[in-house]
Amino acid sequence: MTEPAASAVGAGLGRHRIALVAPLVTAIAEPQQGGSQVFVADLAVGMIERGHAVDVYATSGSAITGARVVETNIDPAELADALVQPGRPRRHVAALDEAYGRVFAMVAEGDYDVVHSHGFDPAALRHGHAGRARVIHTIHLPPEPEAAAALHEARRSEEPPVVVGVSAAQAQAWSSFVRFDRVIRIGVPVERIPWSRRAGRGLMFAGRFSPEKGAAEAIEIARLANAPIDLFGSAYDTAYARDLHARYDGDPRVTFHEPLPRPALWRRFAGAHAVLCPSNADESFGLVAAEAQAAGTPVVAFARGALVEVVQDGVTGAVVPAGDVRAAAAAVARIETIDRARCRQHAVEDLGLEACLTGYEALYAEVVADRGRQRSRRPSASLAARG
Repeated sequence: MTEPAASAVGAGLGRHRIALVAPLVTAIAEPQQGGSQVFVADLAVGMIERGHAVDVYATSGSAITGARVVETNIDPAELADALVQPGRPRRHVAALDEAYGRVFAMVAEGDYDVVHSHGFDPAALRHGHAGRARVIHTIHLPPEPEAAAALHEARRSEEPPVVVGVSAAQAQAWSSFVRFDRVIRIGVPVERIPWSRRAGRGLMFAGRFSPEKGAAEAIEIARLANAPIDLFGSAYDTAYARDLHARYDGDPRVTFHEPLPRPALWRRFAGAHAVLCPSNADESFGLVAAEAQAAGTPVVAFARGALVEVVQDGVTGAVVPAGDVRAAAAAVARIETIDRARCRQHAVEDLGLEACLTGYEALYAEVVADRGRQRSRRPSASLAARG
C-alpha cells in the first residue's frame, strides 16, 4: 500500500495522473472475485506501462502487482450485505455510502487529472467530479433502476460525469434507462495467456457459484454430453453452492475446485476441451469466454448479452439459445470441428486489452483537454468583480 503519487508525476505531455476507484464490496486480490476487479487491475498496470501515474483506491487487502494501491482502511467484510445479486432487490447499506464518501474525499485531495470510477453502487455513481477532475464512470452491470437514478442525478450537476459502457449489447440494454457517452469494450491481456493448438480433455466452468452464472446448467450440459467437467469458483451464493455440492459431490465426472489465481486458471483453460458459459443473465462482457478463447479453447455459451459479441458462433465456439442445455450439449459433441488457432486469432484481433487501453487513453486526453478549455473560458476573479 502507498500514499497517492506526487503531483509532479505524469505532468508531461499526454501523461496524466489517474485515480481508479475500484468496486468496494470485495478486495482486488488473487484469486479475483469478479470481472470488474480483474479489469481494474489490468487497466491500472496497462496505464502505468504507458507512462501514466496511477493510484488505485480499493478496500483493504487489495494488491496489484505493478501498481499502487492506496490504503483506504475500508474492510470489505463490513460491506458484504451490499453484494449485488441479479434478480434480487438491491440492499441499501449505509456503510457503503460512507465508504464511497470517504474514498471520493481522499481522491479530491489528490489533485488528479482524471478520476475513473468502477463502482457499481449508487453512492459511487452520484459523483460527477472529484477535486478538479471530472469523473468517468465505467458501468459493469446490466441495467437497474437504482443505478440509473444515481446517474441521472449526477448528470444534473454542474459538472456531469462521463458514462462508459463495456459492450454494444450492454449499451443497448441500458438505452431506455441511460444513454452512454461512449462504449469501450473490455479486453484481456492476450499476450500473457498461454494457449494450445492441441485439444484438451474435459469441459470446464469458471465463475461464481450463483444462479446467474449457470454452474448447474454447466453440469447438466456435461452430463448430457457424457463428458467430465471441472468447475472453479467461489460460493458467492452460499445456499446455491451448498445445493450444488449436495447434488453432485458423489458424481465422479463432476469435480469442484476452489477459485484459482488467473495464471493458473489460464493454464487450465488451455488444457480444456471446451469452456462452458451458460449464463442465465445478460452478460455485460464475458471475461471468461474471452480468456478461454485467448487460451485457444472454444466456448459454448448461451446467447445472453455480450456473449454473442465475444464468441463467434461456428468459428470460435457455439452460441445456443438461452437456457437450451440440449442444444449446448449437442454443440459440445461438435466442438472438435473448431480450429483452436482461430480461437486464439479472434482473441488477439478482437478481444485484446491494448485496444481497450488505447480507447481509454484517448478518452482521458479528451476529458483533460475539455476541462482545460472550460477553465480558460471562465473569467478571472478580478474581471468578474469588475463586471
